[in-house]
Amino acid sequence: MVLEAALALIDSGGLDGFTMRGLGQALGRDPMAPYRYAANRSELLDGVTEIVLDRVHVDAADPDWQGQLRHIAHSLRSLALAHPNTVPLLVSRPLSVPLSLRPLGTIRPLERILDLLITAGFEPTSALHIYRAYYGFLYGHILNELQEYVVDPDEHEMVLRLGLHRLPPKEFPRLRALAAELSNYDGEAELNQGLGILLTGLAARLAPLPN
Repeated sequence: MVLEAALALIDSGGLDGFTMRGLGQALGRDPMAPYRYAANRSELLDGVTEIVLDRVHVDAADPDWQGQLRHIAHSLRSLALAHPNTVPLLVSRPLSVPLSLRPLGTIRPLERILDLLITAGFEPTSALHIYRAYYGFLYGHILNELQEYVVDPDEHEMVLRLGLHRLPPKEFPRLRALAAELSNYDGEAELNQGLGILLTGLAARLAPLPN
């Protein structure tokens, strides 16, 4: 209940506006109440990170490892779009401390995906490299999608719609020429394109399992 209330506050007011006092008020209790649940704001943020990541289900026993990686990617994207203010927590907070000291909920996805890939036939070291490349791509996509926006949604001229008319034409000719594609950004389609490229390359590296 406390972590869900904290997540709701972050959703509505952002990370900068999230305080222990505000959480206590949201819970309808005295401002010191959250300190009976967590020692400080940092612990609460760790907890919020855990409950968000725990909503991404990984079935390590599924033989369709590519299907699982696609499912994980779309699940994490959906969570990021539903809770955009938590994205800095998901992307950078687990990296602020050594792996062994991170909250268990933030490293369970690593263990589960390693299990999925090793069970599929990848060498353990290769599975670790794949995890890094996969999450690097996925978080990069999420950050890129969240920053995609138009300046004037009612404008039909694509260059004006994106505000690209403010860029010097001689310095940014390629970017201006791609105005239509930039304006029609489809996050789900872009994610599928990137996953297709990544998974095709990974499948080519996977040695056939012995009979």
